[in-house]
Amino acid sequence: MKTKKVKGTIGILTGGGDVPGLNPAIRAITIRALREGYRVLGIRRGWAGLMEVIRDPEADNHDNYRELTEDLVNKAGRTGGTFLHTSRTRPSHVPARHVPLHLKDLYNDQINDLTPEVLKNIDFLGIDFLIPIGGDDTLSYSVRMYQEGIKVVAIPKTMDNDVPGTDYCIGFSTCITRTIHMTNLLRTSAGSHERILVMEVFGRYAGFTALLPTMAGAANRCVIPEHVFSIERLCELLIEDRMNNPSKYSVVLVSEGATFEGVDMMFQNTEKDMYGHAKLGGIGDAVSARIKELSPGFNRGQRVETINQHLGYLVRSGDPDAIDSIVPMAYGNLALDLVLKGIHGRLVILKNGRYDNIPVDIVTSTKKLVDVSKHYNTDRLRPVYESFIDKPLFLVG
Repeated sequence: MKTKKVKGTIGILTGGGDVPGLNPAIRAITIRALREGYRVLGIRRGWAGLMEVIRDPEADNHDNYRELTEDLVNKAGRTGGTFLHTSRTRPSHVPARHVPLHLKDLYNDQINDLTPEVLKNIDFLGIDFLIPIGGDDTLSYSVRMYQEGIKVVAIPKTMDNDVPGTDYCIGFSTCITRTIHMTNLLRTSAGSHERILVMEVFGRYAGFTALLPTMAGAANRCVIPEHVFSIERLCELLIEDRMNNPSKYSVVLVSEGATFEGVDMMFQNTEKDMYGHAKLGGIGDAVSARIKELSPGFNRGQRVETINQHLGYLVRSGDPDAIDSIVPMAYGNLALDLVLKGIHGRLVILKNGRYDNIPVDIVTSTKKLVDVSKHYNTDRLRPVYESFIDKPLFLVG
């Protein structure tokens, strides 16, 4: 009996925050790759799995990678999160405490570049093509891998939808859908108590996750990282919205990276990840507190209470919606199209309603932010939308 010759090995990893749609992407890549005659390795915990491999055939590396089968990915493909697990590991900037035990004698600086180990591990595993799925942080290291000679085909993923070069990143639609849904749920409490509803949503540098739900009617106002707003003006507008609402409530969505005059970006603590980011949190609390404090000045001397809700992981957990089930499937197949043609150093994208691919180094060469002059009214603190002709699906690509 002849054994079918394997064409090559494809490695898949997911890095950064989890979002719905990752498992459908892994499923699409794996099933197509297996049927085309490739072996597929799932790298566990993002770049950490590739960094921590022990290059010994007898070593136990089950925490670092696993061989993927059609049965395995079919079971996971309809679920949220990533069954390969994830981390915010950056092998080029590894603190001493995170250096793998078997490498501590070789790397003992305060910050260490373990890229040489990653390259050796890729060779040890026999990976011919690497498909990383992640946001701009995870994909920035993909650019480094490509520059080092690794055949990379990248897939954009992030709820913030801020990976440059593409109109859409996996996870964004589910995030927007959940934000709208949960805002509508909380309206009943806001209306019952005649309060102002303040909801903090994700968005470190880009305000798409606040702008789009507001555009869809989920909120009266939104504040985004791209514009430093006046808290007094926000309070005035929300009181006005509340007075004009028969149910006597109003709603504002606050991006986690938003700032108002006199207040900088707010963090939960000073600890930073390997990409230099401290965990954001607290701007919603600050906005809520200041609105209560300022409200008598715009409400005939009467204070207005608030409901302060941080959506957090509620918008990134659970199953993907329809778009985050379909787009990952398409992205996975786009990646395999490139692999089969021997093309690498590319990022698969959606642009103007069409699937395509572009050079992966777009990730590190520019930023994707809300164009305030086109899409945000800085006086009214809400989206601007007039003509929709020739606009992308999500309007602010």
